[in-house]
Amino acid sequence: VQLQAFGGGLVQPGGSLTLSCAASGNFFTINYMGWYRQVQGEQREWVAAFVKNVGANYADSVKGRFTVSRDNDKYTLYLQMNSLMAEDTAVYYCNAVAVDNNGIGRDYWGQGTQVTVSS
Repeated sequence: VQLQAFGGGLVQPGGSLTLSCAASGNFFTINYMGWYRQVQGEQREWVAAFVKNVGANYADSVKGRFTVSRDNDKYTLYLQMNSLMAEDTAVYYCNAVAVDNNGIGRDYWGQGTQVTVSS
């Protein structure tokens, strides 16, 4: 299973960016897809997730500013980021738990995309 993340870049404070993450490969279904971020030298932190048949959930630090959504047919996850702040600067990683035909779930990570918020 491969996760390909897109959409990072440089944006001014108060601006917006949309990240996307496309899952491909051999799996039966994906129930969980989420976004994490990591600043160099710090631990990776959870940002938001979309759980199949449950919906979206957010870290308090991004609630009200970020929106996570999923295209189930394409197994693609999106993160719409508004009102970006310098503190949002990080490498953003996509994560998914893919279930195979035997019902076994495995954890996968994308390659990361840099988001820099700076004037």
